[in-house]
Amino acid sequence: MALWKKVQCLPTETLNSLYPPTFPIEVRHYLASWLEEQPWDDLDLMDPTTEGKALILLSHIMNQLRRLAEHNHNIVERMRLQHIATNMTVYQMQPLQLVRAVQEILKRERSLLNQGNFPGLGVPGQLPQAGSPALSPAPSPLAAPSAAGGKQGDDRERHRAIERLALRVGEVQNCRKEIHHLQESMNWEKQNYDSLQAQAIQNSMLDQNLPESCNNLQNRIQQDEFKSQAFAEKRIQLIQEAVHTLEQTQQQVELHIQSWKRQQHLSTIGAPFSDNLSSLQNCCEQLLTINIQLNQEMIIAGRESGAEPFREQQEKLALLLKTLIQSALLVDKQPPQVIKTQSKFSTTVRFLLGERMNSGKPAVVKAQIITESQARNLSQPGSLTENVGELINNSAILDHNASTKSTSSTFRNMSIKRIKRADRKGSESVTEEKFALLFSSEINITGCDTAYNIQVISFPIVVIVHGSQDNNALATILWDCAFSEMDRIPFVVPDRVSWQQMCDTLNTKFMSEVQTPRRLDSDNFRFLAQKIFDEPDISGDFQNRMVSWSQFNKEVLPGRGFTFWQWFDGVMELTKRHLKNYWTDRLIFGFIGKQYLHLLLQQSEDGTFLLRFSDSEIGGITIAYVTTTDTGSRQILNIQPFTKKDLEIRSLGDRIQDITFIQFVYPNRAKNEAFNKYYTVMPNKNNGYLQATIHTKVAGEQSSSRMGNGGGAPSTPSPLPSDLDHQTQMNLQTPFNTARPFNSPAFNREPISSRMGNGGVSSAPSPLPSETPMEPPTQMNLAQINDIFFTHPGQFQHPFVNPMLYNQLPYPGGPQQDVHMQNNPTMQGVLEPFPEQGQAGAHYHLDLPPPTDWEFVELLGGDASRMDTDNFQLPQ
Repeated sequence: MALWKKVQCLPTETLNSLYPPTFPIEVRHYLASWLEEQPWDDLDLMDPTTEGKALILLSHIMNQLRRLAEHNHNIVERMRLQHIATNMTVYQMQPLQLVRAVQEILKRERSLLNQGNFPGLGVPGQLPQAGSPALSPAPSPLAAPSAAGGKQGDDRERHRAIERLALRVGEVQNCRKEIHHLQESMNWEKQNYDSLQAQAIQNSMLDQNLPESCNNLQNRIQQDEFKSQAFAEKRIQLIQEAVHTLEQTQQQVELHIQSWKRQQHLSTIGAPFSDNLSSLQNCCEQLLTINIQLNQEMIIAGRESGAEPFREQQEKLALLLKTLIQSALLVDKQPPQVIKTQSKFSTTVRFLLGERMNSGKPAVVKAQIITESQARNLSQPGSLTENVGELINNSAILDHNASTKSTSSTFRNMSIKRIKRADRKGSESVTEEKFALLFSSEINITGCDTAYNIQVISFPIVVIVHGSQDNNALATILWDCAFSEMDRIPFVVPDRVSWQQMCDTLNTKFMSEVQTPRRLDSDNFRFLAQKIFDEPDISGDFQNRMVSWSQFNKEVLPGRGFTFWQWFDGVMELTKRHLKNYWTDRLIFGFIGKQYLHLLLQQSEDGTFLLRFSDSEIGGITIAYVTTTDTGSRQILNIQPFTKKDLEIRSLGDRIQDITFIQFVYPNRAKNEAFNKYYTVMPNKNNGYLQATIHTKVAGEQSSSRMGNGGGAPSTPSPLPSDLDHQTQMNLQTPFNTARPFNSPAFNREPISSRMGNGGVSSAPSPLPSETPMEPPTQMNLAQINDIFFTHPGQFQHPFVNPMLYNQLPYPGGPQQDVHMQNNPTMQGVLEPFPEQGQAGAHYHLDLPPPTDWEFVELLGGDASRMDTDNFQLPQ
């Protein structure tokens, strides 16, 4: 009662919408205390025992309403309560509907009171009187479903419409009962009339009241005949109205089934989707029950009238029944939309009217693969004569699960053994050819004499024979899913769509694939538009542009060897596997063009960087940073993109930590503050081994002016040790001769790898000025070379290398030389080339003891004749 007292304070318009015609507000008002005391929320609609409990509760409600009517002195209220008690009998056929209705009413009442934002709350409202809007029939809620209520609101409105339809069928049944009652009364009265009339003829002089009694009986008979005729006409009208309402309600349920299929289709690209079919199944079962009941009422009415006044309605009912049974077969779990031949996959088909199937004959569902053309012509006879593919494990029985009240067939190990391709048109590829799986079965429904052949097709599938076709096949499926219409001809899609549609699709797919709440922003979409339209103008307006299928995944991007979709899919794959958290934390700028990139970084402090997806490689992310050159000009540099393989070796956070000359994440956030949680902390192990780590090094890197030479950033080449005399320094900066003369232009040697003990930093080679005079070659003892080399580690390479290992590499500003190991496994791990300009490489840092003279001999192949251990000639 406490809840009802508060509910009465709600505004009148709110009260009007709370109570359906099958459970009017009077019931809530007069039985408030009793209703609130009952355990409605504890009744499980899926529990078989709940139906019996619901019948007991219904009986209590009807008895209390009748008692209230008997003791009510207000004739209007008394008749209204009697009428309500009579109407409540509609729940006797479906008592669970009563439980559902009361649960929903109480739930909505509590929800409205919890909101507490009604201006009239606290001012008691008046109970609506008979004939008020609250008690008059409301228009069909399915005609204009509420968008604010969402899915739950739609379900509630659908059930209310079906409840009203059930109430209309109950009125038809009441008319039939009244006609039968009147017919019985007329039969009895006619028998009495005939008896009295016979007595009046024989004893007319004895009983003067007999003629009057005969007249009264005759009048009653005439009145009953008139009432019976009126009820018969009313029954015809109610049946016609019920059939019309059934048709409208079923259309809305079928529309909801189509909407469910569409949402299931959109879930392919990541749209939200609820696969719960319980509500739809309940609606279909109720519509089937109402259809059969109406048909029975029409058969009875036809027999009683001796005519066939409902032929048209019966034909319409038969068509509605067939359509309903056909619509009840759904592909609950769709097969993969890209299927490779000879590979297993699974799918599930569900029948929403499984509880009404004839259990004496099990139904078998069979599957076959069909082409797009066959899917369009399914209604035409002979459209499936051609077999376009062979399916393995393509049949399953419709099994009923009593616990979930669902009936379904699951194909667990289906496989496409072979496929027959159609003739392709123009440049169409095999990954653009669409097929589908057709599921068919013969169903027998209890209460129906006819067996129904029903079928349903899956979403389009693309059949491939090799994994390399997967990417292009996914593009076909994505385009079909995102841009198809709900009631299309299979499997027609537009060739061009708006850029706004494309943006919505790319964003939904990206968020779903990466599993991130962060959306693509306007800057990202601007660059994507520049890329797909090949228009680098950053100020361009692309909102009204149209994107074609060819631009999406047929034409390669200008200057690239891949399409737009192949590139975008590669970015999604990289982000999903290695960059999800970075993207979600907004540490990755993402899709950005180089023009806009320069605008952002040009005015930033040296060492400011941002992370962007590479536009030249599939599945790459690069670091773009700003620095100041020696001439004082601003320069934007991009480090070679890191791919999936790179990030599997070392994470993005650790690589950013390794590169010390980048310090600020755009616009001005400290790098360590932003990426600290992504740095890997090496465990301190003491197991007798020297730890080996991998570090990222950018070749040719230069520190910005603000960083000086600190922070681990490479600076300009450091001079040779000051304690060496000038001649020795010149000798160490000049290519060496071995026992065999090596004639080549003078060039500088690149320093040895950082692992040789310079703390992980390698200096860039310092070219010797061209005007520097070259002094004559000098004889140097190997022991002297070793002494200089190992007392000043990391500042130059050891000069004694086999000339066959030299590889001259041209560099701007003068030739330089790198060392490449060629077929000499002994030297692998001792000397290795630096990465090329702008590349990031991984180097192991190990502490190695200096080699002896004889070890050098062994490194050169073990042939002492190839060297002079005492003296050797420096080249000119």
